[in-house]
Amino acid sequence: MENPNEATATAENSLDAATRLPNGWLSGWPWVTFILPMAVYMLVGSCEPKPPPGAGNGPASQVDVGAAESGVQNGLADSEMADEWEEMPAAGGSLFSLPYRYYPYVYTAKIVLTLLAMVLVWPGYQTFPWRVSWLSFAVGGVGVVLWIGLCHLRLEPMVVGPVDRFLGSFIPGLEEGDTPSVGLMSLLGTGERSAFNPLEHLADNPSWAYSFLAIRFLGLALLVPIFEEFFLRGFLMRFVIHEKWWQVPFGSVNRMAILVGTAVPMLMHPGELLASLVWFSMITWLMIRTRNIWDCVIAHAVTNLLLGIYVVTWDQWQLM
Repeated sequence: MENPNEATATAENSLDAATRLPNGWLSGWPWVTFILPMAVYMLVGSCEPKPPPGAGNGPASQVDVGAAESGVQNGLADSEMADEWEEMPAAGGSLFSLPYRYYPYVYTAKIVLTLLAMVLVWPGYQTFPWRVSWLSFAVGGVGVVLWIGLCHLRLEPMVVGPVDRFLGSFIPGLEEGDTPSVGLMSLLGTGERSAFNPLEHLADNPSWAYSFLAIRFLGLALLVPIFEEFFLRGFLMRFVIHEKWWQVPFGSVNRMAILVGTAVPMLMHPGELLASLVWFSMITWLMIRTRNIWDCVIAHAVTNLLLGIYVVTWDQWQLM
C-alpha cells in the first residue's frame, strides 16, 4: 500500500511543478519549453532522406535482389551497386529529396540543433523536481519487449488494407480485375525508419561510422525521451484539459487527455500502430501512477536504449 505521506509529497511536488514557471524570458512563454525542441527536431527531420524506392528496410546488400541481379548482368561490381543505390533519390517524405548517403549529415544537424534548443529551454525542464522510481526502469524494460514483438508481427497492413480497399471501391471507372485502392498506406506513410546502418554504409570510414552510431544513440536514448515526453505529456495532454494548461498538475488526466496521449504518437508511428498503442498507453499509466515526468522520460530512455542495442546486435536496422 502506498505511504500516505509519500502520496501527499508526490501530489505537492506535482502541483509545484505545474504552477512554477522558470525565471527569465521563459516565464512569459511557458509553451516554449515544451514545444521548441520538438518543433526543431521535426522541422529538420523533414529534410532527412528516406530509403530509396524498393530499398525496404534491410541492409543495402539485401534491399533489392532484382536490382542486384540486374547489376551483375551489367557487369557492375558490388561496391558500384552500393554507390549507385546510395545516390538514388530518396523516397517520398524528405523535403528536399536528398540522396540517401546524406542521411548521417542531416541527422547530425538535427541532433545538434535540437540539443541547442534543449539547452535554451533547460530552466523550464528544471521546474520539474528530479526523482526517479524503480517502476520506470521496469516499464521501460517490458516496453521494449512488447515494441519489438509487435513490430515484427507487421499487423498494420492487415488493419489498413481492408479500409484502403473499402474506400477504393468507391473510385469511379474501376474495371473487372482492378484492385480498389486509395493508397492509404502511402497517405499515412509506411512507417519505415531510415534503416541506415552506419557500420555498412560508412564502412570505408570507420571513425565516422562509429561516431555517427554514437550520435544516433545520443538522439535515440537521451534527447528524444526528454523532449518528446515534455511535449506530449508536459504540454499536449495538459493543454486539452484546460486553457491555462501550465496550472494543471502533471499526471492529471481526463478522457480527452488519454485519447490524445495515445492517438498522437500513433499518428507519428503509422507503420507501428499497434506497438504505439500498447507502448504509449503503458507510459500514460506510469504517468498517472507516479505523477512524475522524469519517470516517463526514464522509461522512454530505457526502451529506446535497449531497442538500439537490439538493432545493432541483431542487425534489425528497420526498427531505427
